Amino acid sequence: MELSVHNLKGEDTGKKVTLSDDVFSIEEPNDHAIYLDVKQFLANQRQGTHKSKERADIVGSTRKIKRQKGTGTARAGSIKSPIFRGGGRVFGPRPRSYSFKLNKKLKQLARKSALTYKVKEDAVKVVEDFTFETPRTKDYLSFLSALEANGKKSLYVTTELDKNIYLSGRNIKGAKVAVVDDLSTYDILNADSLIFSENSLSKINNQLAK
Repeated sequence: MELSVHNLKGEDTGKKVTLSDDVFSIEEPNDHAIYLDVKQFLANQRQGTHKSKERADIVGSTRKIKRQKGTGTARAGSIKSPIFRGGGRVFGPRPRSYSFKLNKKLKQLARKSALTYKVKEDAVKVVEDFTFETPRTKDYLSFLSALEANGKKSLYVTTELDKNIYLSGRNIKGAKVAVVDDLSTYDILNADSLIFSENSLSKINNQLAK
């Protein structure tokens, strides 16, 4: 499949790039692989620092609060018991890691499946490699408007991190700049408009077409 290459003003440069069918047009996109990869991505965002005080964490007297028998009520040995107000929580949350392992080939399949869906939705565009002399949000907004991506969730994928481009798009709601090496299935699916720099396409082809 071929796509036209646009310049910074959104004009067709006359150049064409070929998208690898092994990456952007696989025969059977795997929805379950996408689900697992997105699930892992979101799980890795969780800090897992939640903690509640259980019985052993409560500060309080350890004396027996009433005699064992003859009160007409249930026996009780500690004011820190979960049945009393101010007592510890039963089986409360503890700090833990939510991350889990996925095979490398499954993650590659998930990304290829997500890219295939985006191509089918006609949401992929290619631009010439460019940079800004200084960080300017106005320039990045003009770039998005030229590609009809302003006001949408956009993801601009570059070969290497360009500080001026990153700073220019940082304050725009829904706009994100990512490096090919950091591209995730979640970022691909979350974007309404997926914009690749010309050189980043060859790099992603080399990474996923193995």
